[in-house]
Amino acid sequence: MHRERRRGHILMIYGIGTDICDVRRIRASLERHGDRFAAKILSDGEFSAWKARSQRWPERGVRYLATRFSAKEAFSKAIGLGMRMPMTWRLCEVAKLPSGAPRIVLHGGLKDWFDARKLSVHVSVTDETDYAASFCVVEFKE
Repeated sequence: MHRERRRGHILMIYGIGTDICDVRRIRASLERHGDRFAAKILSDGEFSAWKARSQRWPERGVRYLATRFSAKEAFSKAIGLGMRMPMTWRLCEVAKLPSGAPRIVLHGGLKDWFDARKLSVHVSVTDETDYAASFCVVEFKE
């Protein structure tokens, strides 16, 4: 556990996670498994956004899926569970603040698990031609 002093308060970091995802692998999985692959990774809201983006510009849909995959992997590492219950792809959603900044929204048993530990999360997501990358910091709430 890491402690940091910020404006007179001590912040305690629960975990840090990072992930880099090869966009080409996501594209290949979509070609092999189609919508089934996306439905496994994305929440209902994310799936709708993915479908809309993919229809307008297929490459944008692939990147959207790759960034969500990466962010969820980074989050699963930061909470120390990996892809074990209560962590599942669909219970972890990557949404956006009104500013456009990404944020993690949790559902069901994963939300209950996270809230019971009084945790908060910060996430950063980026993508380039062949890669999507994410960084996630989970800390104890004050």
